[in-house]
Amino acid sequence: MLAFTFPGQGSQRPGMGRPWVDHESWELIDEASEVAGRDVGRLLLDADAEELRDTRNAQLTTFVSSLMVLDAVERLGVEPSFCAGHSLGEYTALTASGALSFDDGVRLVIERAAAMHEAGQQNPGTMSAILGLDDELVEVACRRADADVWVANFNAPGQVVIAGSPDGVKAASDIAKELGAKKAMALQVSGAFHTPFMTPARDRLRQAIADASPRDTEVPIISNVDGLAHDSGDEWTSLLSAQLSSPVRWKHCLLTMGELGVVSFAELGPGGVLTGMAKRTLENSRTISVATPDDLDKFIEWVNAASPTGAAQLEGEHLFAVERLVVSPAAGVFTPRTDLISGARIETGTVLGVVGDHEVRSAFDGILQAFIAVDGERVTPRQPIAWLRTH
Repeated sequence: MLAFTFPGQGSQRPGMGRPWVDHESWELIDEASEVAGRDVGRLLLDADAEELRDTRNAQLTTFVSSLMVLDAVERLGVEPSFCAGHSLGEYTALTASGALSFDDGVRLVIERAAAMHEAGQQNPGTMSAILGLDDELVEVACRRADADVWVANFNAPGQVVIAGSPDGVKAASDIAKELGAKKAMALQVSGAFHTPFMTPARDRLRQAIADASPRDTEVPIISNVDGLAHDSGDEWTSLLSAQLSSPVRWKHCLLTMGELGVVSFAELGPGGVLTGMAKRTLENSRTISVATPDDLDKFIEWVNAASPTGAAQLEGEHLFAVERLVVSPAAGVFTPRTDLISGARIETGTVLGVVGDHEVRSAFDGILQAFIAVDGERVTPRQPIAWLRTH
């Protein structure tokens, strides 16, 4: 099985949008700019490292970039069995799976970043990566520091991030080294994320999450808070709220996916940090990072290599040999036909639903496997709507 994973804040890089400018998926950047009321394209093309380091820019650009990569991958006809995202990336995973609409995702990420920025100013803090020490001993170091410092990220075996007050983080880092840590590396961040220092942000964001009303999904998302799979929209209101001041249990997310049968992990978005974490956590995992259009051909080869004699080979640049995607003819809210269910035979020209005032017609004959877009989801032109199997 295949999982899509999405990176968090810190993966952003100056000029990371430049390779995508002439790709069809760049259209998402214009949509994001319209929703955000900001020029996201300029940030992706021209912002320097210092401007992108600002939490409010880092989160928005990473989120939108990851969804742009997802859009390009979806055009290839590949769908995951599970999704997961690291911290901010969890919002990307929820948007990717349809639990959040694109517009709601953009608005929530903007609100989240602003809330975390403000909380960081109210409670100044920092973070540090502790390398080469067991999780339990890192927790011991935080307790022995007897200060405001906590574990913020369980990233992978031997990779744990602590956060809190500058004095607390320094004290815990020193103790961790005494306990055998190979290195304590300060992170360039503007706050102590995923700790009680973020409680004001949690309070501010709680209502915004409820207003977005996350939907149920067919593809489960693995939560940072408990490391478990969730497909009920009602559960995400509390999970996203708790995530701000709870540690990111990324190692546990990876282990859960491994137990559920996932062996292939595709990281979609800037950077490539999660790919290394997956390799470190799951010994037999297959991994790939997709960050630029040049990576798409490698991705096709990588997917095909998982089933060299199977039917689900990618054909040319866009499609499975026996599977087809019906895509949206326009931007707007999708409403499916209620009388069509999985297993229905579809003929060329069959209307599957509407996007705004536009009919969604199938360009293929086949058997309906599932609707990819959900009722009421706002979709973009050429976004996948339904999945057919031709024979």
